[in-house]
Amino acid sequence: MTTTTTSWQRYQRDHPRGLDATTAVLLFAAAIPGSVITEAGVGSRVGWWPAVLLSGVSCVALGGWRRSRPRAVTVLVAVCAVAVIALGYLPTLLVLAPLAVAVFTLADRTDRRTANPVTLAALAVIIGLGLHHGTDPATLALRVVGPIGFLLLPVALGTTARIRRDYLDAVRERAEAAERNREQEARRRVAEERIRIARDLHDVVAHHLALANAQATTAAHLATTRPEQSRKILAELTETTHLALKELKATVGLLREADDSEAPLDPAPGLARLPDLVASFGAAGLAVRVASEGTAYPLAPLVDLTAFRIVQESLTNVAKHSAAKTAELRLAYARDRLTITVANGSGARPAADVGSSRDSGSSPGPGSGSDFSSDPSSSSGFGQVGMRERARAVGGTLRAGPRADGGYEVVATLPAIVPSPQEDPQP
Repeated sequence: MTTTTTSWQRYQRDHPRGLDATTAVLLFAAAIPGSVITEAGVGSRVGWWPAVLLSGVSCVALGGWRRSRPRAVTVLVAVCAVAVIALGYLPTLLVLAPLAVAVFTLADRTDRRTANPVTLAALAVIIGLGLHHGTDPATLALRVVGPIGFLLLPVALGTTARIRRDYLDAVRERAEAAERNREQEARRRVAEERIRIARDLHDVVAHHLALANAQATTAAHLATTRPEQSRKILAELTETTHLALKELKATVGLLREADDSEAPLDPAPGLARLPDLVASFGAAGLAVRVASEGTAYPLAPLVDLTAFRIVQESLTNVAKHSAAKTAELRLAYARDRLTITVANGSGARPAADVGSSRDSGSSPGPGSGSDFSSDPSSSSGFGQVGMRERARAVGGTLRAGPRADGGYEVVATLPAIVPSPQEDPQP
């Protein structure tokens, strides 16, 4: 049954002209027997041809223009129907069939404010003429009740069809809008993931390259005067580059397919790896003093990763852009937040971004210190921008700037728990 209905609907949609022409022929065929049903004593006076002629005009209008011009066609068909009744023909379904089809189309193609008044006006005139010409009580029900059913039912069916079609169109539009929103959300998530991976790549590459550069510079300086210490530093340089390759492989591995068996399974770094991080900077010549306030507690995975990356980036900036040999790391645990402070000593350069030296075309070196008169947030690098974005992503804040004693510090405040649900981070 469903297949038959679908096929018929498809045929209606694909062949509207053929369907209208067929309907018009059938209506005209029904009008021929309807033209012989008249009031008593009227048939011999008017004959059969006026009803057939007026019905033919109505059917031609319906077959040619009922879909494109429903208002004009309905008015024309209603005038023909009123003329037929005025001549004395009984308002049977055979005579009123063209008008029933016309008002159905009007209700289906327009709205209630158009279809209902036109139908009621035609119905009132037809009933009035039927009562005026009719004298036989036996045909009273046919002259009054018949037109009401013949015209009001098609109007109700046309209105129902229009409402159903509008509902289906609205459902289709909502589904299309939901699909567009899903596509936009997917694109947004892809863009956010790309930014996150790029930020991790920046942190990993900048940190390890800065350490490797410092270790290589120191080893070259001590190669002739203190060869034993130089060899020790070169061994540490090998470990640094090994860790850099390992972390780089883990980060780039996120771009693999989900079913790739070689995808990295290492956990994301967190504050538990601070001792290794501090030791790596110590090998590069930067002594980091770590202090903790309050009772340490486990952080949410994304907050833990964010805290580690902020510390890593801040210490990398100190090692690469500052003449200071020491740095301070302070972790202050409160009930619902963690405050991280990374500060270096006086005599540091104002650039606190990995990209600033690269963009300026100069390389920092020992003893190249200056004051902090400039605003480091105006740097063209991405280190501070990345740290701020990381802190903001978990509902925290970050500020960076010169200290009153001539040093430089980065202060990040992170919530202990991420405010909104997010996926676990990847290394």
